[in-house]
Amino acid sequence: MTSPTLNALSIVAGDMAASIDFYRRCGLVFPDGAEREPHAETRVGAMRIMFDTTAVVESFTPGWRAPAGGHRMALAFECATPADVDTTHDALVGAGYRSAHAPFDAPWGQRYAVVRDPDDNPVDFYCGLA
Repeated sequence: MTSPTLNALSIVAGDMAASIDFYRRCGLVFPDGAEREPHAETRVGAMRIMFDTTAVVESFTPGWRAPAGGHRMALAFECATPADVDTTHDALVGAGYRSAHAPFDAPWGQRYAVVRDPDDNPVDFYCGLA
């Protein structure tokens, strides 16, 4: 048996336009009009990142409900410099997104910050300090 290859991540979007706007601000590239579609995709290297509206998910998973009580997964974006962590965090917060953790120098040797996406998922931004 050949092992499967992880090549996609699926995110459920409560508001596709808001999600596309947020992730475009994080540097992801989407086709024009993606914010008006029930399904949108982008590529990061070999990885596909797919967004589906709750209506799409409910269409093949009757009774689906958004998780409550905390997250089980977060996306993390590597920034080029520690200053870019601060700039990215501040730009997203300035655009109206909620900070979950202001930039800080983490004990594991990275500049780190966390911003919540429109569906309250934590999105990390980091860069090594060395």
